[in-house]
Amino acid sequence: MKNQVVTVSPSALPTRVAGMAPEGMTLAEPPLHGPHLHERSPAHPQAEPAWGEPPSARSAAAHALDRSARAAAGHLTGGLSPISLTLAWADWALHLMASPGTAARLAADAQTGAWRALSAGPEPHSPGAEAPAAGLPSRATAADPRFRDPAWSQWPFSTAARLQHAAEAWWDDALSVHGMDRYRRDRVHFFARQYLDMLSPSNWPWSNPEVWQRTLQHSGRNLTHGAWHALDDWRRLHGLEPLHDKVPLFRPGLEVATTPGQVVWHNHLIELIQYTPTTPTVQAEPVFIVPSWIMKYYILDLSPHNSLVRWLVDQGHTVFILSWRNPDEQDAALGLHDYLRLGVFDALAAVGRRTGHVPVHAMGYCLGGTLLAMAAAALARPRQHPRHADLPPLASVTLLAAETDFSEPGELGLLIDAAQVELLEDMMSERGFLTGPQMASSFQFLHSRELIWSVRMREYLLGERTAPNDLMAWNADVTRLPAAMHSEYLRKLYLHNQLAEGRFEVDGRPVSLGDIRLPMFAVATVKDHVSPWPSVYKLHRLTETELTFVLTSGGHNAGIVSEPGHAGRHYQQHTTRGQDPWCPPSDWLACAERHEGSWWPAWHDWLVARSTAGQVPARTIDPADALAPAPGHHVLVRYSD
Repeated sequence: MKNQVVTVSPSALPTRVAGMAPEGMTLAEPPLHGPHLHERSPAHPQAEPAWGEPPSARSAAAHALDRSARAAAGHLTGGLSPISLTLAWADWALHLMASPGTAARLAADAQTGAWRALSAGPEPHSPGAEAPAAGLPSRATAADPRFRDPAWSQWPFSTAARLQHAAEAWWDDALSVHGMDRYRRDRVHFFARQYLDMLSPSNWPWSNPEVWQRTLQHSGRNLTHGAWHALDDWRRLHGLEPLHDKVPLFRPGLEVATTPGQVVWHNHLIELIQYTPTTPTVQAEPVFIVPSWIMKYYILDLSPHNSLVRWLVDQGHTVFILSWRNPDEQDAALGLHDYLRLGVFDALAAVGRRTGHVPVHAMGYCLGGTLLAMAAAALARPRQHPRHADLPPLASVTLLAAETDFSEPGELGLLIDAAQVELLEDMMSERGFLTGPQMASSFQFLHSRELIWSVRMREYLLGERTAPNDLMAWNADVTRLPAAMHSEYLRKLYLHNQLAEGRFEVDGRPVSLGDIRLPMFAVATVKDHVSPWPSVYKLHRLTETELTFVLTSGGHNAGIVSEPGHAGRHYQQHTTRGQDPWCPPSDWLACAERHEGSWWPAWHDWLVARSTAGQVPARTIDPADALAPAPGHHVLVRYSD
């Protein structure tokens, strides 16, 4: 990672001492103040430097002004760096200027494509007619859902649809300018796609025939209902109750996250939940789950019918799960090492104390899986840190949709470069955290056509409210991210790939995933835009142990929440040994056996096969150890931001 300074407002960086921990909670040791974090010199706490003062004071004042200006610009651009985007567009424009032949060809192609779209008959444009530029995804699909309605086959709407596809195909071709930096080329393509999706005729009432027909049929009531939906969404965004929507509630502990259990241990950062057994005997080795802290844990304990936690308990496993604190201003200085120490290591020690220090099957989901991989590598290296002496051994490691190599992170990586990270740091310095809505908007931006424009068109223009479900309600239950941790995560992993390159330090020493000799089980999903499966697959090159890799249908969330009996689910599975030669992803697809249904039973069988201590009587929870019933307190903390 480059040595770039992360500046956090002094008011957002509290002095971290043991006495600050809430009553009944203790910190294992003072949290790490990130290596790039610094506070204003005590000699000039609030001074307004004059020109006659030392240059250091003027530099500090100038830096503070720069930071405030960049943060203000970030709020205007929705958190996107204008510098990063401008550099990408400039790279394309300058290379195009240096390629007069290509520029002339593109100009001619633009005129030809527009003329063909305008002069064609009333039949709708056939998606896929234009070939995309080499190396870039096609903008057309077999049946574009935006223009699927028969009304789009009538003039002038058919012409508008053809022009949209022609523009998308032209941009795919226009980005093949020789000499462009690949990252900037893909970035320009990504943002061009966002703009084209926004300008699509399907998104505007005057160019969408479905809206015209619905408005005439219902005498404009669809627009009235759409205005109500827009007002209710605005009220929710500002922490107010909706006025018109009567939607089902999905409240943790009542409709979701209902698996019986107890909070059995906690510290400043986490609550550790142990679930009540439902079988007379259980596997001796417990299952310890580390969810991502960019989401609330109950993605793995949704409704009773699709709760992975409940299903594991019913299969005879003792299950523990972390519930992460939803941070506030006092947590601004918590870093990745705090999440490792207070989240994984301290909780693992608590699991060991409650289960007799038998080996533990550890599972991590998304960023929780990345964190678990760091912890497993630290525990696998020689000369353990004395702090880890009381930890139970790991029996296996399971990673769900978790990246360990960030060299090719997919479309999410197009939003992350040095300028973008610095802008986020400037914005986080104002309050000490990244807000939940800011985090949610980043993921929505990746698939704006499906998650923003198509949804808003139906809700605001057609007046049709999308019926919510438990997964949608969980997705809207957003969390904050502490400034120091988020900065370290982006810089050390996304920008500099320290974990994959063996340079990420735990307790002052770098860790290597190659030290892990435990059996590993990794799950990736076909349609994952957060952790693309080829990126997750890179784990094969970082480890030299038995690795069972599963590729399942669905996306980052729906592919994991894939309970037995879920219609249309299937997966491929293959196991490689440590001494097996490298198998590229395309070869793996050809040799991995396909199975119908959910991958959950396959994982259960894998866990049982790697459990050596057999069955023990079910571990009931002593009422004296119960701090609070599941789902605990942390999951209920929400901020309007």
